[in-house]
Parts: sequence; structure tokens; C-alpha cells
Amino acid sequence: MIFFKLTIGYILDLMFGDPYWLYHPIRLIGKLIFLGEKVTRRIFPKTDKGTVAAGGVMAAGVVAISFFVPALILALCARIHPGLAFIVETFWIYQILAGKCLSVEAKKVYGALKEGKLFKARRLLGYLVGRDTKQLDEDEVIKAAVETVAENTTDGMIAPLIFIAIGGAPLGFAYKAVNTMDSMVGYKNDKYIMFGKIPARLDDVVNFIPARISGVLMVLCAFLCGYDGKGAARIFVRDRNKHLSPNSAQTESACAGALGLMLGGTHSYFGKPIVKPQIGDALCQALPSHIADACLLMGGTSFLAVFILNMIKFAVTVL
Repeated sequence: MIFFKLTIGYILDLMFGDPYWLYHPIRLIGKLIFLGEKVTRRIFPKTDKGTVAAGGVMAAGVVAISFFVPALILALCARIHPGLAFIVETFWIYQILAGKCLSVEAKKVYGALKEGKLFKARRLLGYLVGRDTKQLDEDEVIKAAVETVAENTTDGMIAPLIFIAIGGAPLGFAYKAVNTMDSMVGYKNDKYIMFGKIPARLDDVVNFIPARISGVLMVLCAFLCGYDGKGAARIFVRDRNKHLSPNSAQTESACAGALGLMLGGTHSYFGKPIVKPQIGDALCQALPSHIADACLLMGGTSFLAVFILNMIKFAVTVL
């Protein structure tokens, strides 16, 4: 039954994305993280070890609450009527997935560049990435948008789909809690280098297998969608571990190879330059249309994931 819910949720996300007027449960998780940081920082000693422990306790609490509260609500709904539980969980799965939203926001950057409005494109890109965008030229804006779409193919779609298939919406929310913590406190700056150590490491762990599955699926998608499949496979094999993160380059390398772009390099985060390894080969000039191409690769990769998950379920049922 969970695979049926997953498929419906995926289709709903594909069709509607996240309406701005609809309150999103991830915002509640964000508030929980903010509150958890505030409380644990106050309780634990202001030493390096104490700060690391505070971040670890906050992470454990947020993940536990994000799993057990939805699980309890679904149990209560099931006692009222199984159909209610089905509707609520399907709707939550739809909200957990973020493919359409990411595609829409990335294509806004694409649209601004097509109109020749670089300043607007920089501002819109700033909503999607953590790096400083005010000084980026058009080439850098394009590559930054491609990178974030490729990387978030794992975070926004493939990993949630896998965890939902394993443990339903509650495990999906637990995953999103880990992912949201990393985006909020996983920075390597003075404020979060210690507090965010465990949340960031936890994000690396839970994404380790999904990221590699995502990379393989994106290579396959490149073949199926008419991009440079051989290039995607070659760069994926060569560059998939060339990143400060153990997971980000899995899909970035596949996307870079499929589009013939070189990603990575030096970027500014909160005013500090961060040098990232270069991924891919510069076989062509970066064009605004490459942003739309990256979105298509993300969509195709997620479609393959849903298809394969359902085929696995079918095979298990038959056997």
C-alpha cells in the first residue's frame, strides 16, 4: 500500500509542487530545530565538547519527534478510518517531495537570464544556494543553478522516495529533519563548526547510499533522455568523489558529464572563499538552457526511482 501512496504523492508533487499559500510541515521542523538549538546551547557547557554534545542531543530529539509525531497521528487516523490514514499519509508524502518546487525556482533563474536580467538572476539564485551570489557572472550563475539542481536531486527526491518506501511518511519526515538540520546548522563557520558537527555527519550518513543510487540513475537518465550518456558515465566514475562532501558529487558529476560542463571551483560563503574540486570537463560554454536541462535530468531520475521502486515491490509480491 505504501508504494501506491508514494506513487500518488509523486504525481501530486509533479503536478502541483508546493503552493505558497499552503503551510508546509518542514517549516514546523525548522522551528523545532531553532528551539532545540536554543535550549541545548543553554543547557550544555560552552566548551567544544559541550557544544558538540548539544548539537547531538538536538539532532536526536528533532529526528525522534519528526518520526514519532506523524506515526502517532497516522495511528489515530487509522483508528478513526483506514481511508483517513491513507489520505493523510499520501498528502504528507506529496509534501515531503520537493522536485517540482526546486524545478520551478531554478527555472526562474533561467527565465531571468533569458531576459538578460543578471541582477535578478543572482537574487533568485540566492534563494536556492548558500554561497554569495551578488558578484557572480552569468557563467557562474548558470553553473551554480545546475549544481544545486543536481545535488538536490538526492536531497529533494531520491532519498525521500527511498526512505518513504522503507518506512512511510514518518521515516520520510525523519529524513527531512536530518536534511533540514544540515541546511540550518551544518555550516563550517565559527557559530556552527562544533554545534553542527553531528547533524552534518548524520546527513552524510543517511545520504550515503541514496546519493550513489541517484548518481547511477542520473547516468541512466542521461542515456534515455538523449544527453551525453557516455560522458555522464565517464565523469561519474572519475569525479563522483571529488567534493568536500562525500555525497554531493555523485549527482553533480553525472549531471556535469551529461551536459558537458565543468562544475565546482572557488566560491564565496559568508564572505569566505571555499575551494571545491572541479567536476567534469568544459566541453561547451554554459548556457541558460543548461538549467532547464538539469531540471529535466532531475525529473527523469526521480521518475526512474519511482518506477524501479514499484518494480521491486511487484517482484517481491509475485515471488
